[in-house]
Amino acid sequence: MDILVTGGTVFASRYTAEYFSKRGSTVYVLNRGSKPQSKNVIPIIGDRKALGNTLKPYHFDAVIDVTAYNSEDVELLINGLESFDKYILISSSAVYPETLPQPFCETMKIGPNSIWGKYGTDKIAAENALLQRCPYAYIIRPPYLCGPMNNLYRESFVFECAEQDRPFYLPENGSMKLQFFHIGDLCRLIEKILISDVKEHLFNTGYPVPVSIKEWVSLCYSIIGKTPIFKNVEAEIAQRSYFPFYKYEYLLNVERMNNILPDLTPLNDSLKESYEWFRNNRELIIKKPLIDYIENNLA
Repeated sequence: MDILVTGGTVFASRYTAEYFSKRGSTVYVLNRGSKPQSKNVIPIIGDRKALGNTLKPYHFDAVIDVTAYNSEDVELLINGLESFDKYILISSSAVYPETLPQPFCETMKIGPNSIWGKYGTDKIAAENALLQRCPYAYIIRPPYLCGPMNNLYRESFVFECAEQDRPFYLPENGSMKLQFFHIGDLCRLIEKILISDVKEHLFNTGYPVPVSIKEWVSLCYSIIGKTPIFKNVEAEIAQRSYFPFYKYEYLLNVERMNNILPDLTPLNDSLKESYEWFRNNRELIIKKPLIDYIENNLA
């Protein structure tokens, strides 16, 4: 296939581009050329907000849009394309209002979420803009993505705490649940959509069983042969000041995804891959001052 991946330089978009390139597709990546490109992809240097005729010479069997954050992003990209067969938008679980009963399923009405704010409403606008222009497009709504190339300061933060033999400051009793999805499984789902006659066009994704904060941290520590010593933090202290996730527990119903992708990468294997990548790419992590806050306010 000839595939266009938007972005292609960091985490989800880069992994996606390399995944399909390794499987024999001709992969084009659309970005501004400001970061190193992957091997075996064809860069198309351009800004999706000012494409002009940049994409007009091409026909794509599939467009995998990983970097659309609002309706304008979608509209301008579609306007810039000459022709394509399938369009897949990576959206977000942030489109579900936290007031809905859980687990959230694809048939529920989406709307503003007070935790995610503008990010969520912009993703809703992006979905709506896409469906107005391409009614048969595919939309994927993942929870927290994990796995290699993750440059966000999430599991890498926990790995650093483990490497430095730090006690881990746990939000309250650590029972809050997190739902993850391995980036490789996201790509395998996209692959199923591209090569199979998939009936549904909207998919929640994620591990069917969430993991508690305490379990997740313990898994991260165990990857490097450590066992965490936990210190509980009172609820009055803002969680995001010392921990990489919001104080927000939610669960996606992923039965629809499981019908076509039942075999997922175990979370422990995903964390192993994450740590191997992190060890060799520490400089790419977008660090936040979580450890500084802990040392100055909690330790």
